[in-house]
Amino acid sequence: MTVSFDELAELIRSRRSSMFVDNTREVPTGIVEQLCELAQWAPNHKRTWPWRFALFTGAGRDRLGAAFVADMVDRDFGDQGKRAKTVTKYSRTPAVLVIGAAADDNPSRHDENRDAVAAGIQNLLLGATTLGLATYWGTAPLIDSPRVLALCGFATDVRIINVMYLGWSRDEPETPVRPPLDLHLIDA
Repeated sequence: MTVSFDELAELIRSRRSSMFVDNTREVPTGIVEQLCELAQWAPNHKRTWPWRFALFTGAGRDRLGAAFVADMVDRDFGDQGKRAKTVTKYSRTPAVLVIGAAADDNPSRHDENRDAVAAGIQNLLLGATTLGLATYWGTAPLIDSPRVLALCGFATDVRIINVMYLGWSRDEPETPVRPPLDLHLIDA
């Protein structure tokens, strides 16, 4: 199968961060599994397979918020307002996918693992766009939250790279203006 450059460019340019979702319509686990499988096709130096995934739906989303807040309290991180928002914010979409990167003792490989996970997330986002899913890349309040890592079934040295909100799109967000390309050509 061949996709033209123009088709790929249009897909990439049409992907948007959005939480304009139909909160009454669940995202099937099978679809999320397919999207996570796409993530694992990203480049991965040394084939360390660093991707880690945990899907939260239903009351699991509330457990995710509570786990983050408990660790925020333990670390005296964030004010009361931030904690109050964190405890409920994962219920904004029908599904929340926590994506982590496996650690490595070698500092370069550790960074490469994170890069591979980030590249995989882009694969996942593009796949979700083709299916009509809205996605939003959220940053975890704590990338090493012990309670969340345990809840996800991740090793204690995994770092949370993304907390992705997922739901069926109900509206198209505005297209932001991009800055001009800044490419430096060195040819001699």
